[in-house]
Amino acid sequence: MMRKKGSNTENHLPVIRKASFRFYEELNDHLSAENRKRSFAYNFKGKPSIKDTIQAIGVPHGEVDLILVNGEPVDFDYQMKGDEKVSVYPVFESFDISNVSGLRPKPLRELRFVVDVNLGKLAHKLRLLGFDTCFRNDLQDDEIVRIASKAKRIILTRDKGILKRNEVKHGYFLRNDDPEKQVSEVVERLQLQQLFRPLSRCSNCNGLIEDVEKQSVMNLIESDTYEYYDEFWRCVECGKVYWKGSHFKKIISWAENLRKES
Repeated sequence: MMRKKGSNTENHLPVIRKASFRFYEELNDHLSAENRKRSFAYNFKGKPSIKDTIQAIGVPHGEVDLILVNGEPVDFDYQMKGDEKVSVYPVFESFDISNVSGLRPKPLRELRFVVDVNLGKLAHKLRLLGFDTCFRNDLQDDEIVRIASKAKRIILTRDKGILKRNEVKHGYFLRNDDPEKQVSEVVERLQLQQLFRPLSRCSNCNGLIEDVEKQSVMNLIESDTYEYYDEFWRCVECGKVYWKGSHFKKIISWAENLRKES
């Protein structure tokens, strides 16, 4: 049987398109070694959104705050056509680039966090520095995303999958697995150095701490502590009592050193 001219299967193969991508700063951590800190070609089929393309390359969209195509800012819905030159920049929480970004309304001026279940020690340290940090060791991914969306919190996670969800607007993938290095990483990346308010939040439950009359905590602490100290604070949520013991000086010193190192 003769095949008609032009009807071979080659005419029905999907068109392979190509674009040039360049990722900046810590977004390179998600790339293979050969593609880091350089422009590289990426082949694709059809006309996918630039959001899907970026995530197919391996970068979660929750860490992206600015995309330039041929020098012009675009949003996540931009459809790839081929031959674009794409530059992708990370989240700029400390700077307001909403006039050029187009990806989210504005940076979070009141920084609040929700931390996934594997980062409990990081949550504890962020609370000691005074940052509003939601953490429970039984939170499921769906609930973390819901909390972040509802309360406008930044998701801190070691799970890239969470940051790839469509509902996620603000998130950061922790590169380090050591809690001490993690808190330094968050402080440096989000430029939190001037926002420390040590011992203004309860490290136990995240509630605010307020000063109280000494007599009001008489039955809540050891008698020796009551006699030796005159200033006390109490969490408005869980009732935990704080005072300026040796732990207070250690936390203040740790916060100062962290600020200088960052």
